[in-house]
Amino acid sequence: MNAGAAGQHPARLSMAEVVASFEPRMTVFLGGLSGESLALRDALRAAPDKAAGVRFVGVFFHGINEGAYATLHPQARQRAYFMLPSFRPDFLDGRVELLPVDYVGAWRDLSRLEIDLAIVQTSEPDEQGRLSLGVCHDFAPAVWSHARRRIAHINPAMPRTRGSVQVSLDDCDAVVEVGGELVSYREESPNAPLAQLASHAAGTVRNGDTIQLGIGRMVAAVFGALGDHRNLRLHAGMATQAVVPLVDRGVIRGAGSANVGVALGDAAFYQRVAQDETFHFAPVSETHDVRRIAALDDFVAINAALEVDLLGQVNCDSLGGQLVAGVGGMPAFAGGAQLSRNGRAVFALLSSAARGTVSRIVPRLDSAALVGAPRHLVDIVVTEHGVADMRGASLTERAKRLIGVAAPEHRDALRTAWGRMRTSF
Repeated sequence: MNAGAAGQHPARLSMAEVVASFEPRMTVFLGGLSGESLALRDALRAAPDKAAGVRFVGVFFHGINEGAYATLHPQARQRAYFMLPSFRPDFLDGRVELLPVDYVGAWRDLSRLEIDLAIVQTSEPDEQGRLSLGVCHDFAPAVWSHARRRIAHINPAMPRTRGSVQVSLDDCDAVVEVGGELVSYREESPNAPLAQLASHAAGTVRNGDTIQLGIGRMVAAVFGALGDHRNLRLHAGMATQAVVPLVDRGVIRGAGSANVGVALGDAAFYQRVAQDETFHFAPVSETHDVRRIAALDDFVAINAALEVDLLGQVNCDSLGGQLVAGVGGMPAFAGGAQLSRNGRAVFALLSSAARGTVSRIVPRLDSAALVGAPRHLVDIVVTEHGVADMRGASLTERAKRLIGVAAPEHRDALRTAWGRMRTSF
């Protein structure tokens, strides 16, 4: 089928017909996050034999997407950029290709990958036949221009949003017009230690800064702690409902002052981001471009960590040696923050785990841990016990400051460990 042929209207198909067109050795791109087509997912589950020999590719997140399309059939495969628990059996069987890259690396891979079929979820067309990518602009543009066949799932539930990318009906080989719920996301309420951590993290932000945060309870808590700030802007990969109170209070205000790739929340939030000119959507090639980030003065990247060692190395995606996620957009945002005038790369974590028995400030990341951020990429570390500013600090002073924000019951052991480590340098 010739996509974009002048005057040619795209074919109208059912989702079952789309799935019936799958063939072995095809590479099929599927939208992830809030752009995942649940109608397509359900049609595949109803006809799992059509997944035989197909390689699925997309960017899926634990807690947001089920995402494990390789489980549909023993001969299905999947190319992935984050580890999900549901991927693990097929990863061990060699049917999940896991790429150890960040968001920028995933974009580059998708831009070069041969895609036989791209399926993206869109809004209904406007009078000019333009389709909006709605609440998920992140990775679809990386594949749309070079996919051999392109299908738009037009979902009336997907709102039309302000963004730098649109899809034209003329660019589609086929469309599927079917309604259905969008992927939703609900953040858990922060507990008391997270609220204290958030207070310290908010203290690293000044009025007029541009901030970046991800998703999760810690992020919701930080947004909640920023309520007395003024003239903030948001430049991030994702926005959740936690940002709404800041917009309502005028902390984040002005057209395009929240520039993001994806919105994650419920149907009401999706309608809000479509109607409110505060929100502007852009693909990863814009939101995660280090050069663009560096050009934003006073850019503060706040990212979660799982462990930080006394050298300042950050583990953000492994537990007990087992990969549980990926570094995502953090490297681009932290690197851009360091290049920004008055920028700051901030990493936040609770100081302990397992009811206080395990310190998350450790002497040194062990051989099983993965380094997500090297020591030179860390400006500030925040826990519920305070702020450790690494900028301009020597090795010894850096360790001292990190021990100062560790859980009190673990500080003596950390001091002893540092004394031994220091003699080995």
